[in-house]
Amino acid sequence: MELSERKLKILQAIISDYVRSAEPVGSRTLSKKYELGISPATIRNEMADLEEMGYLTHPHTSAGRVPSDKAYRLYVNALMEKKELSREEKNIIAERLKSGVSEFEKTIEHAASLLSEITNLTSFALTPSQNDDALKFINLLPVDERTVVLMIVAESGKISNTALRMKVPYTEENLQLLAKTMTYNYKGKTISEVLTNNIIANFETDITAMSGLAENVMPNFMKTLEDMLNVNLYMEGLTNIFDIPEYNNLDKAKSFIEMLSQKEDFTKKLMAREDGIIVTIGEENQEDVMQDCSLITATYHVDGKMVGKIGVIGPTRMRYGEITSIIEYLTDNLNNVFKLESGGNEDDE
Repeated sequence: MELSERKLKILQAIISDYVRSAEPVGSRTLSKKYELGISPATIRNEMADLEEMGYLTHPHTSAGRVPSDKAYRLYVNALMEKKELSREEKNIIAERLKSGVSEFEKTIEHAASLLSEITNLTSFALTPSQNDDALKFINLLPVDERTVVLMIVAESGKISNTALRMKVPYTEENLQLLAKTMTYNYKGKTISEVLTNNIIANFETDITAMSGLAENVMPNFMKTLEDMLNVNLYMEGLTNIFDIPEYNNLDKAKSFIEMLSQKEDFTKKLMAREDGIIVTIGEENQEDVMQDCSLITATYHVDGKMVGKIGVIGPTRMRYGEITSIIEYLTDNLNNVFKLESGGNEDDE
């Protein structure tokens, strides 16, 4: 049996209505609300065919139908119309991403928060692997007699501040000299190069006052670089799940939150996804606990090469066209923010 134009039109109407209402859709509803040009009886026959073809399901004793995962997949691939965001919506996204956020990590966290706020779903953002990120400069800032802050700034804009307890006395001049020497040695080298080429063995100085400092600082420097390689996952809007009818069941909502609380496993799943905007629906997700969910991810770039992921997770009854448009626009702006921070120019595009 083929999907005629009439069947497609009915299926699209059912999906649109169910996404809005979360209530099974009947033929009478379709006849009243949509100009399909056919009788309720004809609509019922077509709905029966669509159910037989696996595009609709018939929940419990309700007279209405709901879309299946197969229907949502067809909708995303062929029927979905992306929503054009209003100028106001675009301005909100663009301005709020730029508003006072300069550090890489905070920008990513801010983007996840903004996405959750706009979509009313649970959102996430995954920082890129930093293997290819090069160091920009290193600084050592005195706090008190025994405490120094080690600041490492990468070319991507990522900043790491680590408080060090000093075992030897120091002067501000010695700290500055050591910081300048470290910057000279490591600027432009990737984190992976610094960690794997045993550069520390070649880091020598004849200044007696500095040798103790270097011995104290360098192991902490290497440990901080290792930490910078770690991928961070930011999640926002976990409690939004309780506002969604599908999760009125407390056990179901609890399972959803427990799944997302396993951050290490969830991070691995996200990292394994392909680049670009990827939508997985219901049973397309391998994990049992995710088979009632849809997951939308997009990739963002830093300096044209470092790739992280951002997206949302929620019920299969999702506003796919609107949400993919929001994610796409937010990702484009995130790319522009990082381009500007790394010294690019919007006019270069």
